[in-house]
Amino acid sequence: GKSARESLEEQGLWNEYRGKFPFNPTRFDDQSLYVSSEQMTNDLAYFGVISIGTPPQSFTVIFDTGSSNLWIPSVYCSSAACANHNRFNPGLSSTFKNAGKSLSIQYGTGSMTGFEGFDTVVVGGIPVKNQIFGLSQSEAPFMAHMKADGILGLAYPRLAASQATPVFDNMMTQHLVNQDMFSVYLTRNSAVGSMVTFGGVDTNHYYGQIAWIPLSSEMYWQITVDSVTVNGQIVACNGGCQAIVDTGTSNIVGPQADISSMARAVGAYSANGDNVVNCNNINNMPSMVFHIHGQAFTLPASTYVRQSTYYGCRTGLQSSSSDLWILGDIFIRQYYSIFSRAQNMVGLALAR
Repeated sequence: GKSARESLEEQGLWNEYRGKFPFNPTRFDDQSLYVSSEQMTNDLAYFGVISIGTPPQSFTVIFDTGSSNLWIPSVYCSSAACANHNRFNPGLSSTFKNAGKSLSIQYGTGSMTGFEGFDTVVVGGIPVKNQIFGLSQSEAPFMAHMKADGILGLAYPRLAASQATPVFDNMMTQHLVNQDMFSVYLTRNSAVGSMVTFGGVDTNHYYGQIAWIPLSSEMYWQITVDSVTVNGQIVACNGGCQAIVDTGTSNIVGPQADISSMARAVGAYSANGDNVVNCNNINNMPSMVFHIHGQAFTLPASTYVRQSTYYGCRTGLQSSSSDLWILGDIFIRQYYSIFSRAQNMVGLALAR
């Protein structure tokens, strides 16, 4: 589906909303056996369908490796963001239990507040019993432009607000997956077929060998990047930096000086807060190479430049005030990503 940004661009509201709700990547500083796949729709906003309750109520959620909580809108929410999304009605579920706790979560472009409950959550055909989840009572205005109803976090329990147990942790403890890992395939150019696979990998979605990278911290899916080069020259992350592999972020995010250096190296210029390029130059622009754990991961210009009907061609490079890099969907579209809780590693392989 379209990202919130694209929806706002179409309405001519992007610049206004960007000023009101600046992106804050340090949003969480406060805090039977089978393999199953869940199909996702895409185009910079990847989400799939889950169900909650008995009988099941269906919701679209973003599968987000950059957060750890599951939440969806509730019938007790009157925010504009809830009015145009599906809302969970706990009174219609015979298996719902109120947890008696409030919940507040801050994301990069908005927040939600509400309360927690327990119910059966079905993800990709896997029924997870007694799963704790959030029911929103208020949501930030930006979320009204989000196509998905809610968010299903896939990071570590340490990141979870209110010490909630993440969905995948319950999948593991309830022995619902064949292996303690899940993997993500994101298609390009609005093509169908994006997939999150719980309990294993899908060899149809990548070429060659998997490069296994140990985590440097077990909260996000955080790894060490050795450097970033363009045309053989180090342009960013000189001496190493920390990065998270995050399906919930569209772009590649890094410190302002490094992002500016990368943009200059590929021939981009700054305009209205974006790193803009001439659409006619894409085929002649150099690749960016991320050097990680002794291996090179190359992003051609065709992967890091996005063409917008309304705003021309822009790189997916975004600066922040944090030292923590984010390797978002731009990177994951190019590299099939495997998230192993068993080994505390991220596996990367060239996506098909």
